[in-house]
Amino acid sequence: MKKILFSPWTALITMLIMLSIRIADPTFVQSIRLRYFDQLITSKEATVSQQVHVVNIDDETIRQKGQFPFPRNDYSKLITDLYSHGAGLVVFNIYMPERDRFGGDAQLAQTFTQFPVVLPQTATGEKLKNKYEPFRPGVSVIGGENAGVNYGSIEPNIKEFNSTAAGIGVVNTLPEIDGVTRRVPMVVQSDGKLYPSISLETLRVASGDPSFQVKVTDGAIEAVRIPQFGKITTDQLGRIWVDWSTKPQQHSAMELPKNFNGGIVIVGLTAKGLNNPVASPAGAVYPHHLQAAVLETVISGTNITRPDYADGGELLYTLLFCLVTLFFTRYKHGYIAAAVVAGGTYIASVQLFGRYGHLYDVTLPILTILIVYAHGYTVKFLSELKQKLQIKKQFGTYLSPALVEKLQRNPELLRLGGESRELSIMFTDVRGFTTISEHYGENVQGLTQIMNRYMTAMTAKILENNGTLDKYIGDAQMAFWNAPVDDEYHAKHAVKTALEMMGSLDAFNEEISKEGVPPFGMGLGINTGTVVVGNMGSDQRFDYTCLGDSVNLASRLEGQSKPYGVKIVLGERTADLVKDEYPVVELDCIAVKGKNKGVKIYTLAPPNELHDTWLDLYYRGQWQKAQLLIPQLKNVTPELEHYYDNMAERLKEGVPSNWDGTYRATSK
Repeated sequence: MKKILFSPWTALITMLIMLSIRIADPTFVQSIRLRYFDQLITSKEATVSQQVHVVNIDDETIRQKGQFPFPRNDYSKLITDLYSHGAGLVVFNIYMPERDRFGGDAQLAQTFTQFPVVLPQTATGEKLKNKYEPFRPGVSVIGGENAGVNYGSIEPNIKEFNSTAAGIGVVNTLPEIDGVTRRVPMVVQSDGKLYPSISLETLRVASGDPSFQVKVTDGAIEAVRIPQFGKITTDQLGRIWVDWSTKPQQHSAMELPKNFNGGIVIVGLTAKGLNNPVASPAGAVYPHHLQAAVLETVISGTNITRPDYADGGELLYTLLFCLVTLFFTRYKHGYIAAAVVAGGTYIASVQLFGRYGHLYDVTLPILTILIVYAHGYTVKFLSELKQKLQIKKQFGTYLSPALVEKLQRNPELLRLGGESRELSIMFTDVRGFTTISEHYGENVQGLTQIMNRYMTAMTAKILENNGTLDKYIGDAQMAFWNAPVDDEYHAKHAVKTALEMMGSLDAFNEEISKEGVPPFGMGLGINTGTVVVGNMGSDQRFDYTCLGDSVNLASRLEGQSKPYGVKIVLGERTADLVKDEYPVVELDCIAVKGKNKGVKIYTLAPPNELHDTWLDLYYRGQWQKAQLLIPQLKNVTPELEHYYDNMAERLKEGVPSNWDGTYRATSK
């Protein structure tokens, strides 16, 4: 078996299969490659553009202006307002092939003669006979115009706008095989003529050039050029890769900034139902946002390319380094070579992109290298498999899956004793168990089944969030986080589990109500602190558990959920660790039964200043003033209504003679 696995012929066959897949380049391989390119392109830290602005006709605009489309007199006013606020050039990305039903076309055309505006026009695959000729600026072509993405026809705006707009460009995009737009055509072809995209047209108008240049080699577009912006390298279809590292400044059409500072302003639709977002590496964006990104790509001089030799180079690289990795599989630490090759491949790709803007695919080379290495690793795996299976057989029935996995990796842990570490400990208990027991009466089997269903639902949430289920104690549960597996965010995971358990409890109660079973309630306490955790017991039988004062306090906190009228009680350390993600409210400073020193306790609820004021009065013994705030507090935070009711009853009893701000609990 080992000889077969170590056979270089087997590895070579695997390698050849992988290379064949790359040569065939099926859809799923292309998709993986493109998603990796997405990662590279979006890895740059985003900055805010100082040159391109986006003005959105959003929901608020529709609310104030009324039904869309607006009268074109409104468009005239908007364009005038944009220039009065310092716009350098307006791109009005609203296609207008039909006349205005309100008769505002003449005024809008007049506005175009006063202020330079770039308009969109669309391309279609059908051969249509248009009423008007589409707009086309001057173009200088080297090598012929029979190149680029070919469309049947260009659909123009109405004649008045074609003759008065400063420029008009095609807005069509060309999504990749997965529907994501990564490259945008700078020019398109129709009826043997090349037309600029709206982005290229915007740059032409902004630079004041009467025309643009296109270089075609062997029927493929090589580059486009506008003198002010220099050469813009494209792929064979005239597309450029969009850089998403610069985000345009966004404004509502109803809230324009004081000054656009001479920047390019692109107007487009974002109101619900008026425009369809475009899938991009940066997420779903509206078409005019995509146009802004294209403009930033060109203006900033970003040149993202996929070299012509990339495919062949990647295949050769894969072949060479697979052979290197195959050679090192014979050595004990051959994984180091595989890791170095795979990691170096990735780093090289990132560096080449960062320095030169070149896109190289490393997904298949790395995958092939790792598959080749897997042949060597399998030998070691087989040698350890027997021991792992033995450990699982002995301990898998009563230890957590995470602990079993850790024991399999480190068999030396199978000894008595423990370690000191910080854990987040949770205790839960069923509320209303007496009512549930009375419901089943002498039907012990039915009671057992319903409790098993409840425990199964609650335990699932603990395990889903990487908790360790310590034990069941009657109808109670104990669990903890950060052992045996390290968990940096153990407190947050414990609180997340508590919330999910409450949600599961609601679903569980809804289910059993249909069976006529009384609802389950649950109290829950979480405390974070340093304890001793490890294998505890005798030589004959031991359990993985934790011991310490923090464990006892967690149990006491669960018991306080009922008298305080809340479902979840948190210790002070737990609240401090989760407050940046979950809203926490301080409840009291309490000395639990058996303790003299008070500890602050918390629950999950939105904090507010009125509660803080009330709590300050409570701690300072001004209970009469605190009592007066309770009705208002119940309105502000209805989630804590039962808590405030319970505290109101306490306040009625009057301030104890020995009051020091700490309440001494008499119940567990």
